[in-house]
Amino acid sequence: MKRVILCRPEGPRNVGMIARICQNFGPCELAMVSPEKPSMLVHPEFVQMSHGADCVSAAIRVFDSLPEALADCTASVGFSARVRGNRVRTDWRDLQGSVVGSAEDPDQRLALVFGNEVTGMTRAETDLMGELAHIRTAAEHTSLNLAASVAVVLSSLFSGRSSHRHEPGGSMLNGEGRDFLKARLKEVFAGQVALTESAGEDITASIERVFSRVPLENRDARAWHLMLRALGSTMTPTDLGLEPNRRSGRRKDALERAERRKEPDGEA
Repeated sequence: MKRVILCRPEGPRNVGMIARICQNFGPCELAMVSPEKPSMLVHPEFVQMSHGADCVSAAIRVFDSLPEALADCTASVGFSARVRGNRVRTDWRDLQGSVVGSAEDPDQRLALVFGNEVTGMTRAETDLMGELAHIRTAAEHTSLNLAASVAVVLSSLFSGRSSHRHEPGGSMLNGEGRDFLKARLKEVFAGQVALTESAGEDITASIERVFSRVPLENRDARAWHLMLRALGSTMTPTDLGLEPNRRSGRRKDALERAERRKEPDGEA
């Protein structure tokens, strides 16, 4: 389990955005230590920016001190853009792999601690951390917004299922479309391009092996058919008794039943 701890946060907008981020990359707890504004969680800007993150917002815990917020945590990482004392800061990209197990284990609680928007973490706060990390940025602009920092860290630890599992893309080529493409490829490359019978057999075997296995979309098939037509092929699906663009079985059956219902009584 992850717990984001904000030390002395000032901006209700930032905290509201962080509540949203915790919900995006959860499960994740959100806690504050001595917020600058006691009314932070009812501030209009917090309410506006946390819209849609009611589960996280309602469960935010407020502590008087960082040791209290860390009391039930099994590991901790503090994030600081500045060197504090003699503590060595590790690039977060190098550190995250060693803490991801704690973040995913429901029996552990990994504290991810961030300082005030203006002053960052104090030396006393960094001294309490098991690990201290920094987020690498471009040298030309090293300042990173608090909410953005939390987003970078939680996103890199997120291992849940994405809500966008099916991205937009082309439709897959059906079985008869694949058979027609293979037949046309064999006609041109094995039947017309190959110089010997042996070469034709090798090409035929290769086409069957490759084009039977590889995932193909309809747009892939169209591109191949354009090339084959340019090479002189006039073969059509009807030459092979195929219907590569027919509707799926259940949809086709439903449409046929609907057409039959429209027919007058007594007609076939």
